[in-house]
Order: sequence, then C-alpha cells, then structure tokens
Amino acid sequence: MGKLHRSTASVRGASVAAVALLCTGCASLMSSAASGLADNLSAAVLNQDDPETVKDGAPAYLLLLDSFLEGSPDDPRLLASAATLYATYGTVFADDPERAARLTARALSYSSTAMCESYAPSCEWDGMRFEDYEQTLGGLGSRQADVVYAHGLASLAYIRAHSADYAAIAKLPYSEALFERYLDINDGSDDGTIYTYLGILNTLIPPALGGDPEKGRSYFERAIDISGGTDLSAKVEFANGYARLLYERELHDQLLNEVLASDPYVPGATLLNVLAQQQAEDLLASADDYF
Repeated sequence: MGKLHRSTASVRGASVAAVALLCTGCASLMSSAASGLADNLSAAVLNQDDPETVKDGAPAYLLLLDSFLEGSPDDPRLLASAATLYATYGTVFADDPERAARLTARALSYSSTAMCESYAPSCEWDGMRFEDYEQTLGGLGSRQADVVYAHGLASLAYIRAHSADYAAIAKLPYSEALFERYLDINDGSDDGTIYTYLGILNTLIPPALGGDPEKGRSYFERAIDISGGTDLSAKVEFANGYARLLYERELHDQLLNEVLASDPYVPGATLLNVLAQQQAEDLLASADDYF
C-alpha cells in the first residue's frame, strides 16, 4: 500500500495522457517556419494508430529542438517545446528507468528556464516555501499559459520518474497548485487533460504519505465527463492511480474493460487511445498478482 514505485509498464501507461503535449511541442517548434506543416504534423501524430512509429520518430525532434536552443538558449517558446517533448518521451516511451529519469530531468531544466524567462518571480521558486510560492502564482496570466502548461507537465514527469526521491515527492503540492492556476488562466480547451494530471498528482502516494485519493477520484471523474468517455487514458489513469492504490479490484477491472471495449479511433485522440488500450491489457494481465 505504501509503495512509491510502480512497474515500468504502469508508469509509462499512466502517462499516456501526456502524449497530447508532444503534438503541441511539435507545433510550437515548427510554427515559425511553416504553420500549415505544424498543424498537419500535430494532427498526423494524434491520429496515428501505431505508437512505435511515434516512438521511433520523436527523437529526431528532440535533437532538432536541442540544436535550435544552441542558438537561442533563452527563448521561452523553444524551451517550453523542448520541455514538453522531453517530458512526454521520457514518461511514455523510455523503457529504462534511468533513461526516463535523465530525460525528465532535462525537461524540468528546460521548463524552469522557460518559466524564469517568462515570469520573473518564478526564478526564485527553487527552495521557496509553499505559502510564498502559492502567492506568486497570482501574477500569472494567459500570456504565460503555454509555459505554465509545459512546466506543469515537466514537473509531473520528473516527480513520477524520481518517485523514490522524497525531495521530488515533496513537490507534489507545488505542481498541483500550478495546474490549478493554469485552469484559471487558460481558455478551457484542454481542461480534461489537466484534470487527469490533477488526479495523478493526488494518487501518486497513499494517504499515509500525504496523498488524497478521493480528491484524485473526483478529478478523474471530471476528466472522463469532459471528454464524454472518449479519452480512454483518463480511465486508465483512474484504474492505475486510484483503484490500485486503494485495492478496489471491481472498479479497476470495470474501467479497464470499458477501455478495451471502446473504439480507439477518435479524431485527435487515436494515438492516446491506442496507448491506453495497450496499458489496459497490461494492467488486467497483472491484476491477479497485484490484488
């Protein structure tokens, strides 16, 4: 019950929702050169039904972003894009835990710099007391929304990849407060994904260590409602984060069987749903041993 570690499969699968951000990163990367190509690339990735194609192709964009940052190391847009891509690849596609830790650490470094370049008070966030940190969030506005999203994702990815490090776990409330602020300053277009992230943050650790699974459950249910059940990753997160944490086998199997019975081909969500179904199969296969 008190374990901080999850299996490699569950860590990867539980981060399936993050793939949506990969496409945002691609679009941000390419928009200055060819906005039409950027939009088409994002759509192609999200509608891809072969995750291995995305896994094999993404490193080229990581290297391309790194090369751009060599020339513009203080560009918050490039930094946010790099943070998004590294966080996504590190949590979803990196099979080796050490590699995932390394990639997500780079993501957090990029996103922290992006925040500092975009919002001066964030330059002092490292080591800041939570009460003081929370006060600084009030100054964030819609013009920082993209960078806030990237930093929230990178922070979540880092925490999950470093879940044995209590210093990383101590950052959970900071990430939650940042995502909550994002909901205030964004246009609402990706609220479902944010509620999924908030659910993850509240179910990463058991109640005895500071987790709040019931709060997490409400976030997962909100995410499912927003998508009308078409975002299958929210149900996988719900099963993996909440049902496994509290050993609720019936709910666990119900959610995952619903995922497997669903049509994954949803415009703009096919890749996410295919990954979610793969993870649902893995979780169901290991359920007897887990429970």
